[in-house]
Amino acid sequence: MLTLLWLLGLIFCVVILAWVRIGLLNSCLVVGAYLLAMTLLGPVHWLLDVILWALFLGIALPLNMTDWRRRNITTPLFHWFKKVLPPISDTEQEALDAGTVWWDGEIFSGRPDWDRLHSYPRPTLSAEEQAFLDGPVEELCGMTNEWEVTTELQDLPEPVWSFIKSNGFFGLIIPKEFGGKGFSAYAHSQIAMKLASRSGDLGSTVMVPNSLGPAELLMQYGTDEQKQHYLPRLAAGQEVPCFALTSPEAGSDAGGMPDRGIVCRGQWQGEEVLGLSVTWEKRYITLGPVATLLGLAFKVYDPDGLLGDQEELGITLALIPTDTEGVEIGRRHFPLNAAFMNGPNSGKDVFIPMDYLIGGQPMIGHGWKMLMNCLAVGRSISLPAGGTGAAKMASMTTGAYARIRQQFNLPIGEFEGVQEALARIGGNTYVMDAARTMTAGAVDLGEKPAVLSGVVKYHITERMRECMNDAMDVHGGKGICMGPKNYLGRGYQSVPISITVEGANILTRSMMIFGQGAIRCHPYVLQEMQATQDPDQDRAIVRFDGLLFEHIGHALGNAAGSLLLGLTAGALVKTPGNDDTRGYYRQLSRLSAAFATLTDTTMLMLGGELKRRERLSARLGDVLSFIYLASATLKHYHDQGSPEEDLPLLRWGVEDLLAKIEQAMHEILLNFPDRCMGIALRVLIFPLGRRLTPPSDLTGSEVARQLMTPSASRDRLLSGCYRSNDPEDVTGLLNTALDKVILADPIELRLSKAVRSGELEHDSDADVLAVAAESGVISPDEAQKVRAARLARRSVIEVDDFSKEEMRPE
Repeated sequence: MLTLLWLLGLIFCVVILAWVRIGLLNSCLVVGAYLLAMTLLGPVHWLLDVILWALFLGIALPLNMTDWRRRNITTPLFHWFKKVLPPISDTEQEALDAGTVWWDGEIFSGRPDWDRLHSYPRPTLSAEEQAFLDGPVEELCGMTNEWEVTTELQDLPEPVWSFIKSNGFFGLIIPKEFGGKGFSAYAHSQIAMKLASRSGDLGSTVMVPNSLGPAELLMQYGTDEQKQHYLPRLAAGQEVPCFALTSPEAGSDAGGMPDRGIVCRGQWQGEEVLGLSVTWEKRYITLGPVATLLGLAFKVYDPDGLLGDQEELGITLALIPTDTEGVEIGRRHFPLNAAFMNGPNSGKDVFIPMDYLIGGQPMIGHGWKMLMNCLAVGRSISLPAGGTGAAKMASMTTGAYARIRQQFNLPIGEFEGVQEALARIGGNTYVMDAARTMTAGAVDLGEKPAVLSGVVKYHITERMRECMNDAMDVHGGKGICMGPKNYLGRGYQSVPISITVEGANILTRSMMIFGQGAIRCHPYVLQEMQATQDPDQDRAIVRFDGLLFEHIGHALGNAAGSLLLGLTAGALVKTPGNDDTRGYYRQLSRLSAAFATLTDTTMLMLGGELKRRERLSARLGDVLSFIYLASATLKHYHDQGSPEEDLPLLRWGVEDLLAKIEQAMHEILLNFPDRCMGIALRVLIFPLGRRLTPPSDLTGSEVARQLMTPSASRDRLLSGCYRSNDPEDVTGLLNTALDKVILADPIELRLSKAVRSGELEHDSDADVLAVAAESGVISPDEAQKVRAARLARRSVIEVDDFSKEEMRPE
């Protein structure tokens, strides 16, 4: 028994040393001292002592003999690593080089620094930004009618277009020196979210010029002349921009685009100049049909050597006025009945001068890098804002409808099946808003979160899809009958658009999030890859040796952390928070260590094969994403002052994410390429089994009731959503009806009680409210409140109908 205790102590000593990461030499000295004590003091058989000492010295001595280690261990591993590295295309390399690593790096480290997370400032609006939201944005929402836009006009009305242009909505991100608003990323996100909560078409129209488009590209890469000419015109709405990237034969594979520009000489404004003859065919281009300025991506070739001896020069970006001879533009796509302008464009042998290239001739071949850097910002703001706006609208309308609509003399929101859907809507919206806010805040801190932009693009649009599905289920017939009274149908219909654009969600999840993150955000892998590219092999091996053994220590430390934190539910780490949240931080610390362990093991075993194991990559990406979303949710709660009344929303969001993290890890281990390794890893990942559960039914009911009941918590959840109180407006009617129904509820209860007790008797044809008022059961004023509430309820549940002639418009 004592021998077993000594051996367990040895294992515990090694695990603790790995966890605290005190360094190779010091760790060896500590283990050696323990073995010496065990040899001298422990009742261990001499043969076991010999075996343990042989193992220890056989590992410790070679590893600490630096020259021998580099020659006999590092050099073979160096050549093996070069061999198994996955082939990386030029476009993939530029994607890896783009953007910055932020909180995603903390997650990959296996030891997220929660104090650092809380130290990031909470995003706020300036007085000017808030005034713009309260003024022009609110006015623009109020003048937009979804039915008019999507059905009657299939376009924004002319007054709306004029308002957008004249009030600088196309210049939100353009600096003030060029006539733009110069707003922060957070303000941009708030504006896009509010517009999208009113109308998806309105949101899309304003989002595109302010995300991936000519303005962003010009600001980062344009020449001074280009900036001075175009940015003021874009800010004033004199130019309507679009950006054309996607080709019929090259959607996700931008490197395979057939669009080309041939370097040549041609006539331009009466003289011969050096330029390009460009041929292209693009589609799915938002604002394309009405654009006056076309941003274009194509490959440049120089077959005649006019620029040098290299023929293929790479992806390049240009700005081409749409009235340029040969540009074909103006037709429209019809994406799921959405009315925002979207269409194809093309050109054949269109000659453009070199100064049409963004950044001029020196930027030839740098287009993909330019796009990746801009895309990281755009994907961090526009689509997350649009998805969150739609989810807030679904929370507002579905919560109100579930409280107003009655069946069996009860609000339908009191039925547990409906509460389950309401809980998902509210909980998802809370998480989405948290992730949107934190990511936009990162952009304002100067980050270009390439990996996290993919995380929020994918997960916010997917959660928006779930919110819209649940909202439609709760609304039933009200949601499926199209017409001016339907505030959900068009949004539900348009869900796949955001799922598809700026990187299809299937591709984003299965290839981009973890595929890019594993290399870009890992503390060592990218540096190790760069070391193998050093032409000086001796220097490369020295650098690789240091990185390799730091990496091994990192991996062992995370494996030990996963085991120890799994056994103690994360109690060994110092975390912030209070009694309600501290446990969540601890679980995330545990799961982050487990994720880092899974990452290192998977990359070691699969190497370049990981690119083709998309389902495994997708699940690892899910774990990364869920840890990020949970981190953002906890920060959101902390930044809002940790209000106790928001705890149900926090609990639902974080507990849902924690359970999904464990499930994703479970599926990874079930499908691990080496079954035996999968079983061994399960001991480290789940030493006490899977213990995290989804949100309880009680928590779900609390979230559902928060959506149905006006309160400070509901106001915080819906903050930034367009909320009309005009009963003539389709959603304003809902909001005013909710107030009336809640005001009348106590009176309705007294009436019901009076009828059951026999205190109130009336004929079946009698006006019950009049009888009740005359008999003194309620006052005339109370009768009027009930009558108003019942009329409002009826107005809310009404749906549209049409004549035969109206169903066949000319």
